[in-house]
Amino acid sequence: MRPDTLLFPPTGPARSGTPLRRATLATALATALATAAGPAAADELRMLAPNAVREPVLAAVAAFERSTGHRVELVWTGTEAITRRVGEGEPADVVVNAAAALDRLVSTAHLVGASRVDFARSGIAAAVPATAPAADIGTPDALKAAVLAAPRVVLSSGTSGRHMQQVFERLGIAAQVQPRLQQPPSGAQIAETLARGEADLGFQQVSELRHAPGVRYLGPLPPSLQQYTVYGAALHVQATRPDAARQLLATLRGPEAAQAVRAAGMDPP
Repeated sequence: MRPDTLLFPPTGPARSGTPLRRATLATALATALATAAGPAAADELRMLAPNAVREPVLAAVAAFERSTGHRVELVWTGTEAITRRVGEGEPADVVVNAAAALDRLVSTAHLVGASRVDFARSGIAAAVPATAPAADIGTPDALKAAVLAAPRVVLSSGTSGRHMQQVFERLGIAAQVQPRLQQPPSGAQIAETLARGEADLGFQQVSELRHAPGVRYLGPLPPSLQQYTVYGAALHVQATRPDAARQLLATLRGPEAAQAVRAAGMDPP
């Protein structure tokens, strides 16, 4: 063997033009870019949801984020505002709303009807400010007396508010109540109005009043006057991340969300 013949490649630094050096530089560059960009598979979804189902939605989103690594931007407002905003073209991946509102948005081709999942059913309840004495609303006659005794009555501008207007008609007191009636914009929390002392009796979904601070919860409407609202969610037709959005929809029917539904005073549908 000639003295200048080597059995092994040199162990010192490779020259800049060698394949080994080029491969090392490419690997380092790829690693740096991946680190700077973060997890490649992570998505951020946008979800519109009403305050009435805040707790179940939060539970579902937490479970979804833990299991997938994706993130969800939550936009909270009222059912009427959601219907209007989606109808006017506001982007989203998942839309949560009352069943009737979802049906309207499916009929106008804003939501994918086949993707819809229903996950909660809520009745309507009443409350007064925390400093006020409890009022009996357990029967139609008791409810009528409580409403007539309240100088200021506040209703939501959504599903529960529309139903209470019909209740007042059935009780024969609509004309008497009208001058004392308040209806803040969609998305407003009736409990907050009561807690600020701006109204004396308020009605909204059970889930929005039952555990609210600053109010005395009176309970649900009498069975003969009660109305239940089913809440669901569906995929927006222009969702930019439809596969991840469908995963999010599935978690709304999962055990974490169901537990939160019951804790909020609602029932799974």
